Amino acid sequence: MPFELFMALRFLREGRMQTLLILTGVAFGVGVMIFVHALISGLQDTLIKQTLGSQAHVVVRPQEDRARSLSRDPSVSIASRIEKSSQRTPSIDAWQPILEQIEQVPGVVAAAPTVAGSAFVTEGNVSKSVALRGVDPAQFVRVINVADKIRSGEFRVHGTEAVIGAELAKDLGLGVGDKLRMVTAAGRSDIFTIRGIFDLGNKDVNQRWVFVSLRTAQTMLDLVGSISTIEVRVKQVFDAEAISVEVASRTGLVADSWMKLNQQLLIGLSSQNSSSYMIQFFVMLAVTLGIASVLVVSVVQKSREIGILKATGTSTRRVMRVFLIQGGIVGLLGAVIGSGIGTVLSLIFSSLAKNPDGSPKFPVDLNAGLFATALAVATVTGLLAAVAPARRAARLDPATVIRNG
Repeated sequence: MPFELFMALRFLREGRMQTLLILTGVAFGVGVMIFVHALISGLQDTLIKQTLGSQAHVVVRPQEDRARSLSRDPSVSIASRIEKSSQRTPSIDAWQPILEQIEQVPGVVAAAPTVAGSAFVTEGNVSKSVALRGVDPAQFVRVINVADKIRSGEFRVHGTEAVIGAELAKDLGLGVGDKLRMVTAAGRSDIFTIRGIFDLGNKDVNQRWVFVSLRTAQTMLDLVGSISTIEVRVKQVFDAEAISVEVASRTGLVADSWMKLNQQLLIGLSSQNSSSYMIQFFVMLAVTLGIASVLVVSVVQKSREIGILKATGTSTRRVMRVFLIQGGIVGLLGAVIGSGIGTVLSLIFSSLAKNPDGSPKFPVDLNAGLFATALAVATVTGLLAAVAPARRAARLDPATVIRNG
């Protein structure tokens, strides 16, 4: 065993009470750090999953029509110099090559064409405004996996089949196999058979979305051969903004990422991260001061032993390493114990409240990276906290401390 490690362990054993107290402080500090980080990370993951459960990562749509100036000549007398664009619904024509271009963008996992518009559904005397969505089921489930959110029936939309949300089905009193009449603003109407009822965890979506086949929606909304949007799923959700910029540059269309469409959510997530880091910083600052104060006391108590070591030829560097090793050991052992404390606290907290489906209301995110970071931070903190006591020990004059001791 190296001499420095031997002496560090000996000093820690001789000051058992001090060692126990500082280990307890480090352990609880690391435990709080793990608990706070796991809780906030779990909540953020849940918020993002709920947001993206009914939303594509990137939505590609056509450029909006702009009003045109009729005349810029001030000598020309006209009632208005702005001509409003036509009321035709903006659409993407010749979309198949564009879809292939988007699928080739690095980071894109899947892309699906959609046709979207407003319509009314009627059942008896009840009429509801809905968002008609025409999709190709095989492609669309790779972007938003509605098939896994089906409460009853199946996600099948062929011909005049439709899939509706749970809230809409409840409002209309309909179930799988029932008939539904749908009318668009242009006056086109048809009778659909309900093949599935979904629950995407969003009340507004469950109340308004009606899925039909892509071709049926094109006919109902008078967009034959065209589509409204291309919805995209990316591999890493936080790369969506950069990928949307790349998609827009390649296609010349407008591409909005979920990050752009949910800026308030991102602000909230950023605030949570800032709060978490501030809490962890002050916890580790307290741990640092605790380790440093205990080691300073240890230097005072062990002054005679340090003086004897230096008098017998132990170099200043080796004396410094003894106390640095002490700080590292305390930080490492405290982190190991604290990891257990943080895990227990996290699991207990997540089990306090459950959702109706049995999932925790307060999920936690415990992963290997979190524990590795905690171990590294605590060990480095211990070493940094030991610097001042180590330098104090190295500066001791052996003759003085032995004579005074």
